[in-house]
Amino acid sequence: MRMRDQLEQKVGLRFSKGLMAADNKEIYQALLELTQEKLAAAPRIQGEKKLYYISAEFLVGKLLSNNLINLGIYDEVKEALAEAGKDLSAVEEVENEPSLGNGGLGRLAACYLDSAATLGLPGDGVGLLYHFGLFHQYFEDHKQVERPDAWLSPKSWLQETGTRFTVPFPQGDVEGVLYDLYVSGYDNGVNKLHLFDLATVDEGLVKQGIDFDKTDIQHNLTLFLYPDDSDRPGRLLRVYQQYFMVSCAAQLILKEMEDKGWPLTSLHEHAVIQINDTHPSMVIPELIRLLTARGLSMDEAIATVSKTCAYTNHTILAEALEKWPLDFLEEAVPGLVPVIQELDRRVKEKYPDPKVAIMDENGLVHMAHMDIHYGFSVNGVASLHTEILEKSELKAFADIYSEKFNNKTNGITFRRWLMHCNPALAAFITEKIGPGWKKDAAELEKLLQFQDDEDTLRRLLDIKHQNKKALCAELKEKAGVETDTHSIFDIQIKRLHEYKRQQMNALYIIWKYQQIKAGNKPQRPITLVFGAKAAPAYIIAKDIIHLILCLQDLIDHDPDVSPWLKVVMVENYNITWAEKLIPACDISEQISLASKEASGTGNMKFMLNGAITLGTMDGANVEIHDLVGEDNVYIFGQSSETVMDLYARSAYRPGDYYGKDEEISQLVDFIISPTMMRLGDPENLARLYKDMSRKDWFMALLDVKDYIQVKERAFKEFEDRMAWAKKMLVNIAKAGYFSSDRSVAEYNRDIWKLPSA
Repeated sequence: MRMRDQLEQKVGLRFSKGLMAADNKEIYQALLELTQEKLAAAPRIQGEKKLYYISAEFLVGKLLSNNLINLGIYDEVKEALAEAGKDLSAVEEVENEPSLGNGGLGRLAACYLDSAATLGLPGDGVGLLYHFGLFHQYFEDHKQVERPDAWLSPKSWLQETGTRFTVPFPQGDVEGVLYDLYVSGYDNGVNKLHLFDLATVDEGLVKQGIDFDKTDIQHNLTLFLYPDDSDRPGRLLRVYQQYFMVSCAAQLILKEMEDKGWPLTSLHEHAVIQINDTHPSMVIPELIRLLTARGLSMDEAIATVSKTCAYTNHTILAEALEKWPLDFLEEAVPGLVPVIQELDRRVKEKYPDPKVAIMDENGLVHMAHMDIHYGFSVNGVASLHTEILEKSELKAFADIYSEKFNNKTNGITFRRWLMHCNPALAAFITEKIGPGWKKDAAELEKLLQFQDDEDTLRRLLDIKHQNKKALCAELKEKAGVETDTHSIFDIQIKRLHEYKRQQMNALYIIWKYQQIKAGNKPQRPITLVFGAKAAPAYIIAKDIIHLILCLQDLIDHDPDVSPWLKVVMVENYNITWAEKLIPACDISEQISLASKEASGTGNMKFMLNGAITLGTMDGANVEIHDLVGEDNVYIFGQSSETVMDLYARSAYRPGDYYGKDEEISQLVDFIISPTMMRLGDPENLARLYKDMSRKDWFMALLDVKDYIQVKERAFKEFEDRMAWAKKMLVNIAKAGYFSSDRSVAEYNRDIWKLPSA
């Protein structure tokens, strides 16, 4: 049956009208139903061994377009709707974005599930079904305000399975209810994302903003991703939530083993568990607890689990390597405490070095340490990150377990980040080199044969300009902001954290504002775009948002500056915004303090879409630099070795820069200038000023002058349009390495060892 006829039938049965008479919401419902049926009919990827990818986040984005692309019917649906006078992109706008993640960690997990299915690897994700996600971000009085992100609707991609598991807590048992999402592979079968909800969850607990009773474990476990942990009940809730996730996951894994009649001692032969960051770490003691309850000895259970679990480290930031006080665990998960104590006892018996203990002298249980000792693989997510882990941060472990450590540089799903969000560029690439790159991203290198072809370069520039026009229209419609399509689009979109140094970008804005006020106008207008959420309890991060929003207001209302400089911070940055911003970007801001960003994946998405990286030698920027060469990237700042030495010697003092460099002091002082104090909240601005001038833990003042100089050079070189287009082409051509298909294939080759369909 033709696609047009299939859609007519669906709309007719559901709404008793023809396709032409249906509105976008009705067409979306019909497409949702039709796509679900096709996913259900697609082959389920099977194998004797299966991956369970456990993660606190799965930032899957809107699912309609991705599924249509992977099923190979996107163009067919688009044409069928166009025949009826309908626009698929308008229909896609109807869909709520699932609020199941926040940043790169969750997006990576989603990309890896997509690639596993594309490669025909049997692998399911396991996580939680958050009702309100992290939060919906609003701006009021130049400040971030958090409200629940109520994304769930009666008709959605979720399917209740009828599977339920009991999870024991001291307050009484709770029940986990399993919902599934299909994960479609590109031109292949399907896997699933398993999401557990609390059977007794009560959305009515949320009264004011995102505040709720954190102690009501029977009703709150799946309300929010990363509940505010600025107090003891919040930190305890994190433990309860993580245990709920891993207990449900462990029970699901064992159920699937038992359903197939496989002995539990052979768990490692049929299952591999990837622990994505430390949030799911308690799956190790929980599996041991469940296996011993089923008759295995402690030795057998530990040996089996140690051959089943693998750990991905995503950070060297101490605050992100979770450590829970033993009394927290005794209060929240007493059933795990004897197991953890036994695991710790065995480690201390074998390795007396206190640096590798699971439980330290202060009674803190180190989740990453447990993962390393009782998993069979430990991987970093970029070459520099893994090197730092092995030689510095986790050296004591690497010395013991050198065979466990390996690098798996992150990757992105090319189908979503090119075919969907930049169809004009995707079509042009196919026109030039054929469609093979959609399955094998390495084929993008074929574009290099056109790096001196003026027609190709002009086409790239034209596509970029069309994407800028689309973004400007979106900014006007969604944010009420007028932007110049001919300006340079310099974009920094990522979680708001001091180490990512949005505050250094803000100092550049102050510098440029002062330059323009002094009569030094740029060659063309510059548009600086930010997108970021700050954790509700992260005060300095929220102060940085306040500063940026104040600068946006200041510049908007200054007739001398506004024609030349525009600052835009998009509200509630998410995947949907990213899909508009990334194709339009000229300069990709990747300015974290060297040694602090594990990898980054936004840098890869920008590169793929022809943006040029302005960044430090940090995370995957190192590999981007190595791939594209010095002429096709803008690198600034101190090296990771220098930064790590400054930390080791406690030798960085912001006063050496703020107090002794007049140019830097002028930038920092502007934060508390009368102009800014009239616009903003004096308390927020003064606190940020004090932090930057006296603490500056992530060394913005160390790199700011080099940053300004290199950024200005990039803006100047942008004016040689053919040379810039060549940089774009080289970046696109070399982006193939960062395909998540490559990453997942490496995980499978070295860690998972799954059969491929």
